[in-house]
Amino acid sequence: MLEILLVEDNQRLREALKLGLNKTGRLRVVHDCDSGEAALGLCLKPQAADSRHFQAILMDVQLAGKMNGIEAAIAIRREFPRQPVVFYSIQDDDAYYRAFRSSGILSHYAYVRKSNYLLPEMIVPLLEDAVAGRSFIDPEIEARVQEVRQKDAESPMSLLEPNEQEVARMLAQGMTNEQIAAHMGFRDKRTISRTNGQIYAAWGLGESATDDKIARTRAAMIVRAGRLISWDANGVQRVRDERGDWVEWTR
Repeated sequence: MLEILLVEDNQRLREALKLGLNKTGRLRVVHDCDSGEAALGLCLKPQAADSRHFQAILMDVQLAGKMNGIEAAIAIRREFPRQPVVFYSIQDDDAYYRAFRSSGILSHYAYVRKSNYLLPEMIVPLLEDAVAGRSFIDPEIEARVQEVRQKDAESPMSLLEPNEQEVARMLAQGMTNEQIAAHMGFRDKRTISRTNGQIYAAWGLGESATDDKIARTRAAMIVRAGRLISWDANGVQRVRDERGDWVEWTR
């Protein structure tokens, strides 16, 4: 019989799931908790080294505590590589799909919507497949993961390093180099000037604007628009369409 850890922050649902899953006769919930931190703690107990402790985890994505379910799974898999886990969630938030996309989870998992897997009998095969090394992602979730991937690929921020992103956001707020340097704890505002140069280069502004003030203004416009904008010699704004071609931007 398969033994599992159930991680669900809704106590009433957790109790109902536990009862329903145990009634299938194909698995037994040996531990349950409401947070990723608690799940990691249970995994790190000495007996967790024994494979009979539990073979798989059924994990909600939104949990109590600071870690979401995907972050908890990543932390657990650092200690127990490819620990089988099934994500069972109602949440439809870009942040969770982004976390899953960057998690590097490749096998021994499933990620499904609760609304598509309402009965315990539907969840058991997912857990069994995860233990067997197979993977499955709900087509609706896969579509959303790809949607977020495309959105991120089109985001100008994806072309910047983290510190450059922070500078770009403050630049768009109208802060001066001196103010940005002070906010970031730099004594020399020239550090920000150099970072601005990297931002302009990444966004193609170094080629289209010879004046720093123009490049700075255009960078602020890109941050606020949330998409790359190109300016031709006549100052006409262009953005990429669905085919990746630069077209005139009419708002």
